[in-house]
Parts: sequence; structure tokens; C-alpha cells
Amino acid sequence: MSLKAVHILFITASVLLGLSMGVWGLREHTAAGNGGGYLALGVCAFVMAAGLLAYGAWFLRKTRGIGGE
Repeated sequence: MSLKAVHILFITASVLLGLSMGVWGLREHTAAGNGGGYLALGVCAFVMAAGLLAYGAWFLRKTRGIGGE
């Protein structure tokens, strides 16, 4: 497995973790009622996932000509 493929794998895993953490934070916020910390956690996790998606797209464009796949 090439270094490029490993990098893409880790970016994908991080995006999935961010999305699941965001969903968990929002669910806890609605269950707790007044859990402002959970809301902040959920929003930050979604922002992180969006940033990682943008980084992943940039990385794929930058390394398009590099082999390994």
C-alpha cells in the first residue's frame, strides 16, 4: 500500500469519525436538554469533518499525477 493510499485512508477514517462524533454530540444535546457543551462538540466535529473533506479533495487534486493506485 502506497503512502498516498494510506493518507487517503486516514483522511477518510477521520472524516467518518468526525461525522459520527458530530451526530453523537447533537444526540446528546437533545437528550440532555441543556447540554451546551454537547452542542458545541457536535458543531465543531461537523466543521472538522468539512475541513477534512476539503483537505482530502485538495490532496487528491494535488497528487493526481502521482502513481500508487
